[in-house]
Amino acid sequence: MLPEKIIFITILLSFVGYTFYIKNIIRGHTKPNLVSWFIWMLPPFIGVFFQLKAGAGLSILPVFMAGFGPLIIIMAVLLTKNAIWKISTFDIYCGIFALLALVIYIFTRNLGISILFAIASDALAFIPTYIKTWRFPESESVHGYFWTMLSNIVALLIIKNWIFTIYSFSMYLVIANVIMLCILYRKKIFNFS
Repeated sequence: MLPEKIIFITILLSFVGYTFYIKNIIRGHTKPNLVSWFIWMLPPFIGVFFQLKAGAGLSILPVFMAGFGPLIIIMAVLLTKNAIWKISTFDIYCGIFALLALVIYIFTRNLGISILFAIASDALAFIPTYIKTWRFPESESVHGYFWTMLSNIVALLIIKNWIFTIYSFSMYLVIANVIMLCILYRKKIFNFS
C-alpha cells in the first residue's frame, strides 16, 4: 500500500491524459462518441458520493477525475468544428440502457448493488466507443484511456480498506481502459508478420 498523499499524482496523470486527448480533438485527429462521453461523466460523479458514504478517502479522486474529464471533453467537442462522431441508433440504445442502469444505481439503497449498476452504466457507455474504435481506430486517441487506467492503478495501490464498494469502480476503470487500449493497438499487438 502506497501513502495516501500519492493520490495527487493521479490528478496530474488524469490532467495530462485529458490535455493530450483534447489537443487531438482540436487538431481533428480524435472524434469522440458523445453518447459514451456523456454517460461517462455521470456515474463517476455519483459514485464519488456513494464511495464517500462508504468511508473512502482520497482514493476517490481518480473516480472524480473520471467524471470531470468527460465533462471537459464534451465541452471541447462542442466548441470544435467537425469534432463530433456520427451517433447511430445503436449508440442511442446503449445510452438509454446506460441511463436506466444509472437511475437504478441512484435509487438502490444497497451500496454494493449501487456500485454494480454504476459500473453497468459506464460499461454500456463504453460499447459505442469500443465499436467505433474497432472499425475506425484512427478516430480515437490513446491518451484519455491510458492515463485514466494509470491513475486508477495508483488509486488501487493506496486503498486501506479493501471492500467492494471502495475498490470496485477503480478496478473496473482499469479493466475497461485496458480493453480500449487493446482495441487501439490490436494490429500492432497481434501482427506477427
